[in-house]
Amino acid sequence: MNSDTRSVVETRRSQQLPDSAAETLEHLLAVRVSYRSFHPDPVAEYTLDRILRTAQLTASWCNSQSWKVAITRGVGTDRLRAALTDAAISGGAEETDIPFPREYRGVHRDRRRESGFQLYNALGIERGDRTRQMQQTLENFNFFGAPHVAIIHTDEALGPYGAVDCGGYVSTFLLTAAAHGVGTIAQAALAMYPSVLREQLDLREDRTIVCGISFGYPDIEHPTNSYRTTRAPIDQVIDWIDS
Repeated sequence: MNSDTRSVVETRRSQQLPDSAAETLEHLLAVRVSYRSFHPDPVAEYTLDRILRTAQLTASWCNSQSWKVAITRGVGTDRLRAALTDAAISGGAEETDIPFPREYRGVHRDRRRESGFQLYNALGIERGDRTRQMQQTLENFNFFGAPHVAIIHTDEALGPYGAVDCGGYVSTFLLTAAAHGVGTIAQAALAMYPSVLREQLDLREDRTIVCGISFGYPDIEHPTNSYRTTRAPIDQVIDWIDS
């Protein structure tokens, strides 16, 4: 057994990964969560390279591979963290490249509220405590303490299809990171200040900013990482058309 094979075997044993491909995928989907507290340690270059190479295999319309990714590390993370936090504190809302939902209604509202209540309950934030709620909101722009953030953007000429491709890339990135023991959280909030991102990351006006992903090694003991969101049963989301 060579060293590469031994490394894979040892990794599978340490993470107790299932043997079959289908079971492995189900396992990763089940254990992947959105972390909201990270240790400051950077992700090893080798691990990050493997995550990015795997994410690049994501399917896309006409193989256009519509995504581009700006990834921060070290001082770059600190600089972007400070710029976004300053913008958020100033309260000057901007028009996002992709409009946020007009409203959450019905089951979508219910699921969103459930997730929010779980977060606030884990932190002991009482309903109506606007000060602590705002403090937690600002953690988005602190990247929840993560050492890295990836900003996903696409060519504006591709329209919604470019954004859909980026969504596929984000999903692959999250699952691949989980396979390597790296925690992640996809954040629409990081797209709230496109002018800041364009200035800090040297992005042109013809780039559509989709979202961000904060990532690193999660602080498992932090209260924000203590709960798990639910998933709707498939009979609520699937309509079978038989005739």
